Amino acid sequence: MWEVSVSGDLNPLSIDVTLPREDVALLTVEGSLDVDTATELRHHLANQFHHGRRRFLLDFSAVPFMDSSGMNVVLRSYQETRKTAGSVHVIAPTPAVRRILDLTGVSLTVPVSESVDEALALVDSWRTDEERPGIPSS
Repeated sequence: MWEVSVSGDLNPLSIDVTLPREDVALLTVEGSLDVDTATELRHHLANQFHHGRRRFLLDFSAVPFMDSSGMNVVLRSYQETRKTAGSVHVIAPTPAVRRILDLTGVSLTVPVSESVDEALALVDSWRTDEERPGIPSS
């Protein structure tokens, strides 16, 4: 006799949201970011945006896999925040995710940092730097 155990999600995604600063949301993502789970990340980002946050740090250190759906959420969030002088930063992507970001050119657009502190330093430098990527100088 065979026994089959079925859990809720085949690809569970865990997202923990913290606020290292009032205007900065750190989203720590754990699990595969794919067609089945990317909507959850999009909803978390939209909720934080709705609450006035414009700077997002996406910790991908526990994301073993990301497909184009996850990449699209990152890019769309980046585009939305740029309209309001905000930013999106990817933190510590796993080698597989980093490879996808590099191969698709996303890492040329969306900054990739190795730590939260490094990303926060970049956020701080961009608050006063008019030469930030994508922002024309006055």
